[in-house]
Amino acid sequence: MSIFWNIMIVLGGFVFMEATAWFTHKYIMHGFMWNWHKSHHEPRKGRFEKNDLFGIVFAFVSAGLIITGTLDGSPDWKFYLGLGIFFYGVAYFLVHDVFVHQRMPWLKNTDSTYFKAMRFAHKIHHKVSSKHGAEAFGFLYVSKKYLDKYRQK
Repeated sequence: MSIFWNIMIVLGGFVFMEATAWFTHKYIMHGFMWNWHKSHHEPRKGRFEKNDLFGIVFAFVSAGLIITGTLDGSPDWKFYLGLGIFFYGVAYFLVHDVFVHQRMPWLKNTDSTYFKAMRFAHKIHHKVSSKHGAEAFGFLYVSKKYLDKYRQK
């Protein structure tokens, strides 16, 4: 496979993970896996929360694809898909855990309309501390209604 298609698979895996994260957040985390996710809607006790287990699940998927994609000695499409999922996980950690929730003291301030809107949308999501009634389930995708709030300033 050409380098072009390998890059497309990595990018496709990354974009697919945004859709997967939205779906998983809305229908699984705020559904039958609320038991894990509710820790994210409560004040944190310690450095970790039960919700962090979702990251471990996706890390196993990524690692499994990377490993099985190289078993014959040459990377195949599974390897590149696994890389896309891995890069999404890195972005999730940096943007959600570090920037939005400030779990580490980096990236505190921004003048970016996009990042201000992202942080605000996440605050709106966390206004609801129950399984039902939340909005703004996206991660990197920020709805126009939240972007418009900061474009007007």
